[in-house]
Amino acid sequence: MDPRKLRLGFLLATGAIALAFVLPIAPEALSMMARPYLKEIAGAAGLLFLLAAWFADNRATVVGLAGALLTAAVSLALLNDASVAGSAQAGFWMIVLASWLSVVLTLVNLAGLQKLRRRAQQAVNLAVPLLFGATAFYLWEVAVRGLGVPTVLLPPPSAAAARFFSSLPTLAGDFTQTFIKGVLIGYVIGCGAGLAVAILAHRYHFLARGLLPLGNFFSALPLVGVAPIMVMWFGFDWPSKAAVVVLVTFFPMLVNAIAGLSASGHIERDLMRSYAASPRQSLTKLYLPAALPFIFNALKINATLALIGAIVAEFFGTPTQGIGFRISTEAGRMAIDMVWAEIALAALAGMAFYGCVTLAERATTFWHPSYRT
Repeated sequence: MDPRKLRLGFLLATGAIALAFVLPIAPEALSMMARPYLKEIAGAAGLLFLLAAWFADNRATVVGLAGALLTAAVSLALLNDASVAGSAQAGFWMIVLASWLSVVLTLVNLAGLQKLRRRAQQAVNLAVPLLFGATAFYLWEVAVRGLGVPTVLLPPPSAAAARFFSSLPTLAGDFTQTFIKGVLIGYVIGCGAGLAVAILAHRYHFLARGLLPLGNFFSALPLVGVAPIMVMWFGFDWPSKAAVVVLVTFFPMLVNAIAGLSASGHIERDLMRSYAASPRQSLTKLYLPAALPFIFNALKINATLALIGAIVAEFFGTPTQGIGFRISTEAGRMAIDMVWAEIALAALAGMAFYGCVTLAERATTFWHPSYRT
């Protein structure tokens, strides 16, 4: 990052801290000067911002991040005061502004680091998204609590996290019902069937011409219309959810696999014919390896579609377990913190599932040009 811009940014953060000592932080016109310990911590953060502005290089990243953590701690501590929570004044928002600005500068500087050693680069690549996510949750927390947003509309992340950890047995049952039974079984069947039919369609071209238009037709079907039909056919338990997952994952795999099986070049195909390779040998040695990037692309797409399909299907009938069932019932009870806990569970499961597919892709398609450095 340009040192002049970095220096200017940290000077602005220092100015915001200085204003926080002058402007009121609560309706009673109280300022930071009336807060023992917190004023010392905020002052230390201001000094760190000044030091970061003095460095204006990679050292400023560490110093500025330390100042950001101190200001974030001060703002969260102030929210525990009833006079600040729900009616925070300009001084409080100056502290939040300083924390946000210093984190932005840190992120920009980290993302611009180059020519690092492998382990250092891996650490930076991990730190940037983690720091970005933590900043988003911090801003969510201070905005909701500082402005006094009703929890019925939007609970703070701390309330959702507290409900998450206090409801782990319930969440474990919902996860087993939705993900283990519905998503995984339907995902394996749908993706496996799509790949098998794609191999047949590649061998017999009339199948491809007939199935691809059907794939476009079924992909356009609304999920909220298909899910009740699957519940009527397969019952209220997990088989109906697995059937929905099969439906939503089959055709993305079919379309991508057909395109991948046709991705090999003429030279490679002529070489296999010159070796008198059998259709099975051509499939296993040429067509399937060439199609792997396309297949994994479909697997990654289906990793998110499968979870969405299973959750939506649970809105139309399910036993007394499941992520979709819990979201529907708790929303009706206005227990929004539990709804967000279930949303967090679904997000974590989806991220982990997608990550596992990505790791498998890296392990099997390391030869692909997109992974060459």
